[in-house]
Amino acid sequence: MSVAKKDYKKITVQSLTEMKANGEKISMLTAYDFTMARIVDQSKVDVILVGDSASNVMAGHETTLPITLDQMIYHASSVVRAVSRALVEVDIPFGSYQSDPKEALRSAIRIMKESGGHAVKLALWLWTIWGRNFVANAKETSALPKMCWQWCKTGRDPCRKSSRVWARQGYRPVWP
Repeated sequence: MSVAKKDYKKITVQSLTEMKANGEKISMLTAYDFTMARIVDQSKVDVILVGDSASNVMAGHETTLPITLDQMIYHASSVVRAVSRALVEVDIPFGSYQSDPKEALRSAIRIMKESGGHAVKLALWLWTIWGRNFVANAKETSALPKMCWQWCKTGRDPCRKSSRVWARQGYRPVWP
């Protein structure tokens, strides 16, 4: 699945940076459990996202809002155990980083430490001054691998029930 010119044995944040600099496409799929993560990893996908959409897909909720940090760590741990090549990126769920940068850092560290995930994802459509500072300015996060995604169109409601509408909007990566 990877279309990288170089054969990467293990995808890292540095690998992704090289791929981006070389204009190579980066493949990414979502997985929430060991079995699916193993299949995706064996397909040589570059990045596996453990998304907060596990709230919908695995738990049957109407939105992504109910998923907790502990639940994200559980799903991420399952995915990490299955992966040998892909970089595993884990969503920081809603309510786990919006109040202040210290809360954001604590949540990110918990995910990295307890799940073994390789990077954390912040959704910038949840704009708060703290979220922006966490991504752009907080010195204490400089060593933390983080990837940010921003909705291409602003003003979308994160509580919307239809992910089909969201999928049409697309994501745009924002590299810190």
